[in-house]
Amino acid sequence: MPWNTELTRRLGIRVPVVQGGMMYVGYAELASAVSNAGGLGIITALIFPTPADLRKEIQKCRALTKNPFGVNITLLPSLNPPDYGAYAQAIIDEGINIVETAGNSPGPVIRKLKEAGCIVLHKCTTIRHAQSAVKLGVDFLSIDGFECAGHVGESDITNFILLSRARQSLKVPFIASGGFADGQGLAAALCLGASGINMGTRFMCTVEAPIHENIKKEIVKAKETDTALVLRRWTNTTRLYKNKVTEEALKVERESKTGEFAEIAPFVWTAGQVIGLIHDIPTCKDLVERISVEAEGSLKEKLKLVSPTQSKL
Repeated sequence: MPWNTELTRRLGIRVPVVQGGMMYVGYAELASAVSNAGGLGIITALIFPTPADLRKEIQKCRALTKNPFGVNITLLPSLNPPDYGAYAQAIIDEGINIVETAGNSPGPVIRKLKEAGCIVLHKCTTIRHAQSAVKLGVDFLSIDGFECAGHVGESDITNFILLSRARQSLKVPFIASGGFADGQGLAAALCLGASGINMGTRFMCTVEAPIHENIKKEIVKAKETDTALVLRRWTNTTRLYKNKVTEEALKVERESKTGEFAEIAPFVWTAGQVIGLIHDIPTCKDLVERISVEAEGSLKEKLKLVSPTQSKL
């Protein structure tokens, strides 16, 4: 089924599925595999130590796919932040026209990208922040529910509420992020007003994801209860996979003087509650196709609930 949503039309993709930016995961090999499968793959800019290194990765991805792909820039609290403007300029210079942004005070970066003609998808965990991003001129919003991996915000609002509020309040199209792994999730997101979905943890558990096979196997075995929240007291709340070293990470957090995620990063890896819905390690092609088929089937099946029937009276 050829999907026709605002996301597929504007981005030129076949299936309304985005692979969100992920530190240490969003390399060209994964992004290109998702794009070749019909979704939107995304390279994560800050994996790379310099803007020049990012440019090389973009060039590598371009050699691996002829389909659209994007780049993520996430602006996080830090005592020594990277030169976000230089990374944005590298993206522009490489001719990338789809950029996912997230994090604090994104205004200068978003304005720079928009002036260059980029389509900007900005990730938000609250409607208030989403409305601020609309004023900056973003093209899409990625509404990130509390179920998500990584930085979850401080409001603890899950997607069933957030997406409904987005439909009521926002004047630009949005996609749903956090808690999505299958076609039923895509169908539900579309019914709640989204133009598509953003998945991170689900794409970690694919053949092409550049992470250790043992982590992928752990995800397959995990339940939805196997995550933990850290850095809450620093208002930098982050959802992690809960394992034997999580307690050590929490100890580091308690002793932290800065509240930077980098202090605990060597001990942990992020994962969303959606791990409870992940039961295999498919290729990106098989996963995206399966999601598309499942979503189409779900929507058609539910239409029968409102189909007119002849009375037997």
